[in-house]
Amino acid sequence: MEKNVKNNYSEAIKLIKSAILKSRYRAAALANKELLSLYYGIGKYVSENSRNGTWGTGAIETISERLQQELPGLRGFSASNIKKMRIFFEEWSKFYKSRQPITGDLEKESKEIDIQVFIPNRSLITNDLTTEQIKMFFSVGFTHHWEIIAKVKSLKERLFYIERCAIEFWSVENLRYQLKSNLYKKQGKLSNNFNKTISDKDLQQKALLAFKDEYLLDFVNIESPDDEPDERVLESEVVSNIRKFIMSLGKDFSFIGSQYRLVVEEQEYFIDLLFFNRQLQALIAIELKKGAFKPEYLGKMNFYLSALDDLVRLPHENSSIGIILCKTKKDKIVEYSFRDTTKPMGVSTYKVSKKLPSKYKNVLPDAERLKELL
Repeated sequence: MEKNVKNNYSEAIKLIKSAILKSRYRAAALANKELLSLYYGIGKYVSENSRNGTWGTGAIETISERLQQELPGLRGFSASNIKKMRIFFEEWSKFYKSRQPITGDLEKESKEIDIQVFIPNRSLITNDLTTEQIKMFFSVGFTHHWEIIAKVKSLKERLFYIERCAIEFWSVENLRYQLKSNLYKKQGKLSNNFNKTISDKDLQQKALLAFKDEYLLDFVNIESPDDEPDERVLESEVVSNIRKFIMSLGKDFSFIGSQYRLVVEEQEYFIDLLFFNRQLQALIAIELKKGAFKPEYLGKMNFYLSALDDLVRLPHENSSIGIILCKTKKDKIVEYSFRDTTKPMGVSTYKVSKKLPSKYKNVLPDAERLKELL
């Protein structure tokens, strides 16, 4: 009897907790939708009055100061933010038109301006947005939207980043990183043999989307005599910045370890980096290589994957996947190297930050001058 009561309590707590979380999510989504609509309306109003000469120089700064006086503690309405609202309207109004003219004062306008009553401008794009895309648009915060419109111009690419922010709950930091690394053009284009080695078409597509053709490792800052970082040094930099490396990999990657030890016939072998991907339900072995891709790299990776599948992989997991991460690659050499492989593998390249930005080059003395000063 007591056990049944406890079970009922547990079920009740579970259901109530779920209802609370869903309610909070809906409330947050509605609040964000209202905020974006407000910013769009204010942006429209400011654009129409500041661009045509109705307002004088410094009007936005003055309005911002007066708003702070009228509403003490008001946040988000600095002059720079109001200018961002203006750009937010101007950028998105290129792709949308209102079903009916918006008239009246700012208060009325801000209530009526809602992207859900907007339709795509057919002169600029081909297809209407889906209901799901509109929903995702409203679930993304204004700061995320600003980062996207400031760096991306095409509608298709903007919607790609909005969707990823909405589905994967990207932080602003993560979004900035993915924009900088040009995820839109890099994802799903790595050289691979997935079509031959992964029979499940759905898993094959997931594997392709899980990896990029090129990774930006801008947290690695190494000066090397031969202009290439030593592989162990590169690995050390990656492990020291594992959070940033996982960010560059994408979602659903969990770090298992570096120099992961395998013992086969009493001999030890070490995989540079080992991860697990929840979406793929597979171990991911990554080998870091300086310089250009070499065909022999795949033979060694094929061996590692066979050992992982036999000795480490759990019964419910899919076959392990290997990624060779090298500085450069020639597509034809990679293509021929994949011809007779049996394990799922891909070859990607990476970029590291090794040089001081040009704007800082003259700030510090060179090595010889520094020796003289010392």
